[in-house]
Formats: sequence, C-alpha cells, structure tokens
Amino acid sequence: MGTIPAGARVYVACVVLAALACLAPLPAVPTPWWIVALLAALYAGCERITLPHGPRGAAARAAERRAPQGLGTFLPVLLAGAFLLPPPAAALVALPGALLARVEQRPRGLRRTWRAAQLAVAVRAASGVHWALDGRDAVVGPRFPYALVPAGAAVLAFCLVLTVLDGGILALAERVPVRGAWRGLFSRSLAPVAVHGLAGLMMAVLWRSPYGPVAALLVLLPMYVSCWVFAQYHRERAAHQATIRALVQAVDIKDGYTRGHSERVGQASMMIARELGMDDERAEVLRFAGILHDVGKLGVPTRLLRKDGPLTPDERRIIELHPEYGHEMVRGIGFLGEARSAILHHHERLDGSGYPYGLVGGQIPEFARVVAVADAFDAMTSTRSYRRARPVPAALAELERCAGAQFDPGMVGALVRALDRDGWHPAVTAGDDRTTPSVPRPTDSTPADSPGRRSP
Repeated sequence: MGTIPAGARVYVACVVLAALACLAPLPAVPTPWWIVALLAALYAGCERITLPHGPRGAAARAAERRAPQGLGTFLPVLLAGAFLLPPPAAALVALPGALLARVEQRPRGLRRTWRAAQLAVAVRAASGVHWALDGRDAVVGPRFPYALVPAGAAVLAFCLVLTVLDGGILALAERVPVRGAWRGLFSRSLAPVAVHGLAGLMMAVLWRSPYGPVAALLVLLPMYVSCWVFAQYHRERAAHQATIRALVQAVDIKDGYTRGHSERVGQASMMIARELGMDDERAEVLRFAGILHDVGKLGVPTRLLRKDGPLTPDERRIIELHPEYGHEMVRGIGFLGEARSAILHHHERLDGSGYPYGLVGGQIPEFARVVAVADAFDAMTSTRSYRRARPVPAALAELERCAGAQFDPGMVGALVRALDRDGWHPAVTAGDDRTTPSVPRPTDSTPADSPGRRSP
C-alpha cells in the first residue's frame, strides 16, 4: 500500500464502518470492563515487543503480502477475548494495540486504521460464532471435548474473515490480479491460527477456573517464546534477502543490458512453481534460483558482457563458464539448497546440446528446467538496446516450438497456464537509446537468438 489507490481507501473506509458497527451494541451489553482493559493492555504490550523488525526489500514485502496480515499479531490474547467476552467487547480488545503498533511503511495512519478495523471485524465474527454455539458455558464448565467445537468454529470464522478482507486489500491496494488475490491465503493461515486458538482457549479456561487470570497469563510465556523464535526467523530471512539483493545489484551494475532481468526471472519461476503445486518453501527457493541464475556473470570480463558486436568462439567459451562461476560463488550459502543446481544447469537442454555438462532429459534438475523456461521467456519479452521485445504470444509460441528439444514441455505448459491466468507485464531493461544491430548476445537464453549448443 505504498501509494494508496482511491478504491483501496474506499474499501478501508467500508471495513472501518463495519468495525464501528461491531462496536455499536457495547452500551447495551453487560461488559466486564476490567477484563477488556486487561486484555487490551496485554495485547498492546505483546504487539510492541513481538513484531519482527529489520530491513525490508521489495522481494520480502512481496512475499509478506501473500500472508494474511493478522498473522503478524499476538493472536492468543485476541482469541481469548473472543472466548471470554461478549462479541462487541471482544472486538474492542484489538483496537489499542493495532492503533499503537509500529508501522514501517507510509501512510502509517491509514495502515494502522486498516489493521485495527480488520482485526476488530475478525474478532467480532469469531466471538459471535463462539457464543452462538454456547462456547461461553463450555469454557466456564469446562466441558471437554465439547469446548473444542465452538472454539474450532470461532477459529474458522476468524481465519475466513481475515482471508476475505486480506484478499480484497491485495486486489485493490497491491493490484494483485483478482483471480489470484485470495489464492492460498486461507490454507496458509489456518494452521497457525488454530495453534493460537488453542492457546487462547487454554487462557480462557484457566481464567474462568479457580486459578484465575494469573494462571491464564502463564500460557502466554511459551507463546511469546514461539513469537520470538518467529521474529528471529524473520530477521534471518531478511538477511537472506539482503544477501541476494546485493549479489543481483552487482550483476545489474556490471551488465546494464539485462538490468532487472534477474528479478523478473525469479517472478516467472515462482509462477511456474505455483502452477506445478510446489509447496511454499520450495517455491521460495526456486525464486532465489531465478534471481541468482546469472550471478556467475560477476566472473566474466565486463567487456564481453557489454560487447555490441558478434562474439568470437573463444569469447563465447568464456561466457559459457558463467554457470560454473555462479555455482562456485553460492556453494557455501546453505539456505539456497536446490537453487544451486539451477544456477549451474539452467543452460542445459533436454536434447543434450546444452552446457556446461550436456545433461539429457531427466538428468537436468527440476529447478534448472524451470529457470531455463523463465529465463528464455523474459529475455524474449524484454526490450534491450540491441533488439525489441517480442509480444508475449510470440514468445510463448517460440517456447512451445522448442519444447521437447530445448525446454521441458511440462514447464512450458505451466508457464502458459500461469500467464493465461495472471498475465505478464514485460519491462524495458535497456539503459539507453542506442541503435545497434540485432545480434546474438551471450546473456540471452532466447531459442531463436541462440541456436545450437553454444547458446547461453
């Protein structure tokens, strides 16, 4: 939500009105205000100390957009409020913490308002479902295992509301395609929300037991530890992103012809991964592979990368060493995992005419076959100073023509389906307006520009 479109502002305003409607019945509802105040203060304090901090790159922000925003909060307190309080009072618990939370991106006021309204509506829905199923009596009892039924229904309601609201803001504020805005949000959020829901239920049961609120607060200790661990993971992930970003910037500075190419190859690789049904962890590593596939250019003389004329056979042999250079550069970076094989083998071809080792068919690692397709697609659909971009349909037709010989047909088909669903917006990556002959470049993977074994 960097520059907030008018439609997104209207959407936020509608959610705020919905939150106010959730709070409207408060004067007529018997409310234990001391419980509301204690939970609200506890939630606000937890928000201040558990939210992760650290550098935020564009790639990290893009990944974070795919997770429901409520999952950055300390949910056990909110869900305990949903199990203990009447629905309007439960909705009030989230407001102070959300309105006072740290916000890194502007406009901060609008983001805080959105977060507060979203959580208020979600908690109100969860509490309403819980009370409608007589969950309050089950908690006071306590009546197990029946108490798990209204609590589970409340968690589902909470998760569903977050998913609906998050998908809307992704579509309107982040301009994510409507068909993909909600995809995967519910399934990714359900498990962590369920765990937090169990902690919230334990808090509610202990709160109503003879042990009282003090015992209930002890439940938060292991949850706080888990949030601290998550924060450390988040910081480590931010460090990974910073490492990758530094490597990519170095490549972009050295080879101005392909500036921005690496990020787009990572994006296209991720689209293929999702179409193939890869889990989130593998898909993220595959995105790293796409972003870093040309990092070996750092070991190639700059004069060859920027040469406007045709390359000599000796120069091409030097250029063709860049996958091996790249593999050596990232060999010790443990979090890249399978990405290292893609960096080494993304110029192999199914018919064995690729390099550096001439692997055939299934000998080529899966990640390398994905990156090869993504690399060629972006090279063909990006305008460079030495040639114009091809239209997306023409690029896809060329990939399909070369499928089976150069490219894996399954990966090509996955890209075609993903583009049909989400579309593609190729960028101009050339940094100047020079007019040069259309010659084969060593950094391209386009099938037409690079025939035979000697095409990077």
